[in-house]
Amino acid sequence: MTSDPQTPAERVDDEHYPAYTMGRAAEILNVTPGFLRSLGEARLIDPQRSAGGHRRYSRYQLHLAGRARDLLDEGLSLDAACRIIGLEDQLQEARDHASDRPEDA
Repeated sequence: MTSDPQTPAERVDDEHYPAYTMGRAAEILNVTPGFLRSLGEARLIDPQRSAGGHRRYSRYQLHLAGRARDLLDEGLSLDAACRIIGLEDQLQEARDHASDRPEDA
């Protein structure tokens, strides 16, 4: 599937557009770059890479990272936090899918 390149306005609205550098993402979330790398190693998030090989994060990935930070602050392990976030995503996808289905007549 190919899509047309996004306009600048579309990129601003796209929660999956990798707009944030690692440093900026860490600053926004008030975490260290090492924390973001650990989320990549745990396969919670998979940042895109710039042409120079630098990690780039989307708003959606920042949301996941922030949720992980909250769960870790509550005392959960990184593995448990990643599992919970994965299950939350699956539940939201199921809800979205169910709401897209036509009502039974």
